[in-house]
Parts: sequence; C-alpha cells; structure tokens
Amino acid sequence: MKAICFYFQIHQPFRLKRYRFFDIGNDHYYYDDFANDDIITRVAHNSYIPAAESLLRMIEETKGAFKCALSISGVALEQCEQYVPEFVDLLRKLAKTGSCEFLAETYDHSLASLTDPEEFRIQVDLHREKIHSLLGVTPKVFRNTELIYSDELAPQILDMGFKGCITEGAKHILGWKSPNYVYSAASAPKLKLLLKNDKLSDDISTRFSDTSWNEYPLTADKYISWIADTPQEEQIFNLFMNLETFGGFQQRETGIFQFLEALPRFAAERGVQFVTPSEAIKLFKPVAELSIVHPISWTDEARDTSAWLGNRLQNEAFDKLYSVAERVRLCDNRMLKQDWGRIQSADHFYYMSTKHFADGSAHANFSPYETPYQAFTNYMNVLSDFIVRVEDQYPMSVDNEELNGLLTTIRNQAEEIATLQKEVNSYRTDLEHFNEEHLLRQKAEAAAPAEKKPAKKAEKKAEKAEKKPAAKKAAKAPAKKAAAKTTAPETPAEA
Repeated sequence: MKAICFYFQIHQPFRLKRYRFFDIGNDHYYYDDFANDDIITRVAHNSYIPAAESLLRMIEETKGAFKCALSISGVALEQCEQYVPEFVDLLRKLAKTGSCEFLAETYDHSLASLTDPEEFRIQVDLHREKIHSLLGVTPKVFRNTELIYSDELAPQILDMGFKGCITEGAKHILGWKSPNYVYSAASAPKLKLLLKNDKLSDDISTRFSDTSWNEYPLTADKYISWIADTPQEEQIFNLFMNLETFGGFQQRETGIFQFLEALPRFAAERGVQFVTPSEAIKLFKPVAELSIVHPISWTDEARDTSAWLGNRLQNEAFDKLYSVAERVRLCDNRMLKQDWGRIQSADHFYYMSTKHFADGSAHANFSPYETPYQAFTNYMNVLSDFIVRVEDQYPMSVDNEELNGLLTTIRNQAEEIATLQKEVNSYRTDLEHFNEEHLLRQKAEAAAPAEKKPAKKAEKKAEKAEKKPAAKKAAKAPAKKAAAKTTAPETPAEA
C-alpha cells in the first residue's frame, strides 16, 4: 500500500524595527511590534486558522484516517499566544486527535546547527519543552530550520533522542535515486531519513494556481492518480510545504481548500493511505544509507545554505553574531537571552541575500527592506547594541579561555559550597533529632517516679483489703469453739 506523509511548516520571525546607528547604546528594544502584530494576525486569519480547521475536519470526517504533521517554531508560537490565541486552541485540538504529529526544531528558527552544536542542542531542547507544555505532546521526529541537514548533524540529532529526520530530496544528492523511500543516515544508521518529493510538493505549493502550467487545473483525483500510478515498489510520498500555502501563497479563490479536503476521498478510492512521519519510519524499512557531505536545505534552486550564507554581508553578520555565543550562555540576564534567540532567526540573514533571477525575487518578496544592504545595516546596528550589552556582563578584554577558567573556578567553588552546605544541613538535622530524642528521654524519666508512687499505694491498699477479711474469719473461729465448750458438759448431766 502506498502512503502520503504531509508535513506543514509554520514560522514567523520577530521582525526588527528601523534601528539607527545613534540608537546603539541608548535603545535596547529591537522589534517592530506593529508589523509583527499585523503580519501574524493577517496570515493567521487568511491561512493558518482556515487551514487548521480544514485539517481538523479531514481528520474527523475520516475518523482519524487522514494524518499529517506540523512544525511550528518557538518564536511563531510566542506571537500566536500574544496576538492570535484562537489559533493555539486549534493546535491543541489537532494534537488531541492523535492524527496530527508535531515535530521538533530549533526554537528560534536559527542556523545554529551550522556553527554551534551546543547552542543547537539548547534551542532544540527549548522547543521540545515548549511544545510539550503548550500542546501536551512530545516530538519524536526532527526537522531542522529550512530542512537543513548533513552527515555532520546526523549523530547529534540521533543523540538528542530522535528516531527520524525530514529533509529535502535534493536532485544533486539523490542522483538516480527516488525520494519515495525511507533512507538511513550514513553517519548514524539508526537515524531514518524522510526526503521531500520536490515535484509533487511544488505542484501544490507553487504551481497550483499557475494558469500557464500544462497540468492546470490541478484536481484532487488527478493528483492522487499520479501517486497511485507510480511503480509498485515506491511506497512513501513525502509532501512538505509551508502551511501558508493554503490561503496565503495560494489564495482561497483558487479552490486550494476544496482541493485539500477532497484528497482523502480519492486516496481511499485508490488505496492510498496517510501516515505521520513517526508511522512512516516504523512502517517502511530503509532501502539504503544516504550520505550528504555538504549541508542541504529546501530553499532556492541550489537547495543549499547560500540563501543565508551566500555573500560577504551574510557571513560577516553570522560570524559576529556567534562570536559572543559562549558569553551569552554564561550570563543569567533573561532579557539578554531572549534577544539572543530572536536575532538568531534565519530570516534576518535571508533578507541580506544578493541573489538575482527567480531566487532574488523570492527573497525580495519576503523582505521588509528595500535592499539587502539596508537589511545588513539595520541588523548590524542591532547586533552592535546587543554586543555592548554582552560586554557589560562579560568585558571583551577578558578572552574566552580566561573567562572560562574564572567561571569554572567560580562554578567549582559554588559546587563545593553547595556540598558543604548539604553536610551542614545534614549535621544540623542529626543534631535536631538527637535533641528531640534527649528531651523525650528526659520527659520519660521525669514521668517514671510519678507512675511508681500510685502503684505502691495501690499495692498497700490491696494488701490491707486482703488482710481485713482474714482477721474477721480468725475472730469468728474462736467464738464458735467457745460455744462448743459451754454446751458440751450439759449433755452428760441430762443423761
């Protein structure tokens, strides 16, 4: 039986306000609250909410036969909680169905996996905790920011407890191979890989409303027939796209929602089922190991990381950002750490892209800046102020090794103090117990004589009580004997 694995991404960054050079050191708030409120509210009502409602209806109408997966970044969740809480309620309903799986990712939609393994792990753990606390489920399958993946990442993903990872079925990686199978990671064979079917995914996300497309209009029965008519051995079709496809990139007027909701009916007619990513890696065995030496993604024609790190502007900003990573992790300033996460979002680097042609137009459509250079300047101003705040915590005059040494010493001393404190508390507890036992002993000893005196009195009374009846008996006995003596002589005289 063939199976479809749907995955939908939900992400919105915290967009930065216009931040001038003269704001550095004076203004520590970096975000355009108006734009963030406006965009997340508009996108949620046009796309996220109606799409989630459609998914919920599909699950209910098919009694759980329709299944899918969602991945929502931590920063997007924060905005939804603040501006569109009704969408969060819909996510909870989807989670309760058991037919919608929620995936793990980096909390801030960052590129930390490319440069900082420790920060990468921290963000994944934060996201997992957020999903569990808000939606009541624990993610089991991982998807990295923009589906970024390489052999170098596989062991760490597996070590974090994930059994599967989804990524792009890039043509330059697969070659003659098909994405319609489950693969295993070459550097961590226990980690299963689900690869995006690029053509079938883009047929929905980008070509659905394209009137010049030779397959236009795309109907649900036609789409399912393409899947059902593939070779028998190809069994899993991974359809990965942004949830904003429905109602956003493809407007409601195109019939995109009707198309989506009709898929389960035609799939059932052709014997095609729906599975979640966790079910896919359980149902289908890997056919081969897949090695991906250089990082891939699902963005731009090259399907690499050049969308974010493809020019000198992006690389300079990226290197400067992560140069203070260790110092930020050492501090306890909550606001500093919150800003640290938000300015890591990959979107900020995406806006700095200087690509041309189709890739360039895509970047320009999403960017709130007029030019990549404006995006770079604005970001570097924000980053400069952020670094000033980091320096206030840990001056740059102290190098990282020296700082680590000092902090290690402080940490060791703190641990030693904590250990000694535990010992003191233990001794104090023992002393308190000893004093309590001593007081109880004293009370018992003081009460003992008082208990003995009443006992002696009782014994004396008992002895007196026993003696009195015995005296009476002794008095009565001689009287009887005396009476016998007086009557005895009279009997012979009468005789």
